[in-house]
Amino acid sequence: MLRKLDYWHKLDRADRAAVLALPFTVKTFAQNHYVVREGDCATQSCVLLSGFAIRSKIVAEGHRQIVAIHMRGELVDLQNSLLGRADHSVQMLTSGRVAAIPRDEIARIAFERPAVGRAMWIDTLVDASIFREWVANVGRRDAQTRIAHLLCEFALRLKVAGLGEQTNYELPMTQEQLADATGLTAVHVNRTLMSLGAAGLIERSNPRRIVIGDWRKLAEAGDFDSSYLHLHEAEPALVH
Repeated sequence: MLRKLDYWHKLDRADRAAVLALPFTVKTFAQNHYVVREGDCATQSCVLLSGFAIRSKIVAEGHRQIVAIHMRGELVDLQNSLLGRADHSVQMLTSGRVAAIPRDEIARIAFERPAVGRAMWIDTLVDASIFREWVANVGRRDAQTRIAHLLCEFALRLKVAGLGEQTNYELPMTQEQLADATGLTAVHVNRTLMSLGAAGLIERSNPRRIVIGDWRKLAEAGDFDSSYLHLHEAEPALVH
């Protein structure tokens, strides 16, 4: 969390110490366990210490739409904790550990430490930027473009977070979960992954391993422009 906040806005020694001094409780969650359910009164903000998590909405017919993926070091429900009542669910994609910080402490440090507050503000703005890209992805791109775009985003975010290689990584999602993230069926996702493989854009030695042979070609296939991630200029951003 400290590394992520410092990425968005430089923190001085006192700010960093204040963040590290925040009270928290570490909890371990199993795969698919809910950290927060839609409608809950959120009393804590959670930092992902290990594993992956998703945010999702359930519509009237019971179908799920995954609206975000989160990885280690990220605040996965800052909006819920500040708004008071969760308007979406946070669920573990894999097993993992979470540090739960009381929401009052989040509000306090944001006001007492303007640099920390600014970093948190930027973090929520970048989340919103990613949400907008996901809306465009589901609403206006075809199946192959949607899947290629998601694979590019995940690759780049893993690399920037220091959690993996940009062109060779383990995707922690089943085809059913990819379907929920892209508005497709699991069968359509499977066909699309096979099509990307047949085109030489990706290789899969197992169902979860993604190897990108030509990053720029996959990005072109996915209509991927990394500017919405708001990475630093020194990062391996890709804009076409």
